[in-house]
Amino acid sequence: MVTQPNDWSGLSWLGPSIDARALFRPELEALLGLLRGLGPAEWARVAVPGWTVHDVTAHVLGDCAARLGHRDPGPFAPGETLEAFIHRANQEWVERHRDTEPAALVDALERAGAELADRFAAADPDAPSLGVSWAGADPAPLWLDCAREFTEYWTHRQQIRHAVGLDTDPEPRALSVVLDTFMRALPHTLRDTEAPGGTQVEVTVTGPGGGSWTVTAVTAVTAVAGEAGLAGGWSLGVDGPEGRPACAVQLDAETAWRLCTRGIEPAAALARARVEGERRLAEAVCRIVSIVY
Repeated sequence: MVTQPNDWSGLSWLGPSIDARALFRPELEALLGLLRGLGPAEWARVAVPGWTVHDVTAHVLGDCAARLGHRDPGPFAPGETLEAFIHRANQEWVERHRDTEPAALVDALERAGAELADRFAAADPDAPSLGVSWAGADPAPLWLDCAREFTEYWTHRQQIRHAVGLDTDPEPRALSVVLDTFMRALPHTLRDTEAPGGTQVEVTVTGPGGGSWTVTAVTAVTAVAGEAGLAGGWSLGVDGPEGRPACAVQLDAETAWRLCTRGIEPAAALARARVEGERRLAEAVCRIVSIVY
């Protein structure tokens, strides 16, 4: 994984910490309640390309099991990237559980989810933890790793909701944490975007649970000739010069979270966005990815 260039103050460029630990229990209860209300035909509906509701539920169980150390995905294959390894391991887990009865899946998820919630509740948010590749931090502080994990469970629950004809859960506290976490990908997203030092890009998500994030070019950001690299970096943790940002991008919450999880393409999000200022910076913002993709 690639860390943010010019690590000028630890991981301060990620912005202020997020504490998602108390949200795991309510999220688990919401998911269990949803799953227990499904009929047999709903378990077979497609939730994401290639996976049914049953498959996504098995995947969530697998995520919990992996975090608890109850699942060994095995070694990397020769030449396998992190992304390819994760996708392969997830697919193998899902395929192994395709014959598991839904009730058994839900019961196992209840046990594993509760254990994981307790483990996160007792953890030190500032301790080093697993890397978050889409934020460019390896190792990442546990607060970011934990928040990332929460966004995955929340996102999978929305995918199941959509598969069975329900809208995105509008509960603002969870949505606020999800969006705040997703936006921590902005410095890494803009890492190859040239800009003078002090250039600011503001991203605003409207509606309950929304917010505003400003990412600043801390030093002049210029592409290194012939190489994938930078002579500067972007930060969510510094104050830039006063005045209007070079670019302001406004998105509604539904567009924002779907964009970050590749539920819609960057061009579609850009078409829905309200943009003021340099369009090339808005185009860069809309390349944000806040999942392993």
